[in-house]
Amino acid sequence: MDEKRVVKEIVGFVGAYSKRKSTKTNWKKPLVGFASADDPLFLKLREVVQPKHALPGDLLPAAQTAVAFFLPFESELQKENAQAGPYPARSWAVAYVETNRLIRDLSDHLKTFLEGAGFQAALIPATHNYDPEILMSNWSHRHIAYIAGLGRFGVNHWLITEKGCCGRFGSLVTDAYFPPSPRPEQESCLHFGGYECGGCVKKCVYGALSIDRFDRRACNQQLLKNESHFSDLETSDVCGKCGCGLPCSTTNPVAKRASGHTEGSGKKKR
Repeated sequence: MDEKRVVKEIVGFVGAYSKRKSTKTNWKKPLVGFASADDPLFLKLREVVQPKHALPGDLLPAAQTAVAFFLPFESELQKENAQAGPYPARSWAVAYVETNRLIRDLSDHLKTFLEGAGFQAALIPATHNYDPEILMSNWSHRHIAYIAGLGRFGVNHWLITEKGCCGRFGSLVTDAYFPPSPRPEQESCLHFGGYECGGCVKKCVYGALSIDRFDRRACNQQLLKNESHFSDLETSDVCGKCGCGLPCSTTNPVAKRASGHTEGSGKKKR
């Protein structure tokens, strides 16, 4: 099977989803990447994520490919969240809930699509597939997306794609073979790219983020407070402050500088 057919299925499904489900959230055209199930970086995740991080073969013994996708939010959503008070914008919390449903429905659709072509697929929940003691996932969709070439990590620990970091990731594994997507060599985060920024650190007023440190428990405590704030919604332990209203929110700022578009980007470090 040609990987373009998979991309077409994903793009078409997401494009029609908002109208079909009458969601309040809208998404831009998704990004899709592919990684070989034998990529040595999967083993590396047991060092950088957690020792029990699953391998593609743990989910599907005959796995050949991990398929990752990024569902970018419309730009207005991140602006609303950046301008909200100490809690996330309600629209951001709603988007979290609706996008989790989209990831679930899209994954089910892809599984049916692949099985119809004679292949197998294994699915992973969009969220809350983590160890509650160490607060680490046993299958990190963001890290799978990194291996599949969709972006590079920023200081805020978000994966910055060509369409920025504001959105959500999903992934699955299949025994269908698709050529691996190339990984970008250039950094996406201004700070890691040698430019002055640190905007995400300033956005986190809860003491969870610094340039070289992420306090996972401090972040989780605030997420639980936010969840209580939106108790009328389905599980919405979200924040997003450190990813909104920034040069990397909706684009890759380092790539923009490289192409001569410097608006909203930092100055080169001295």
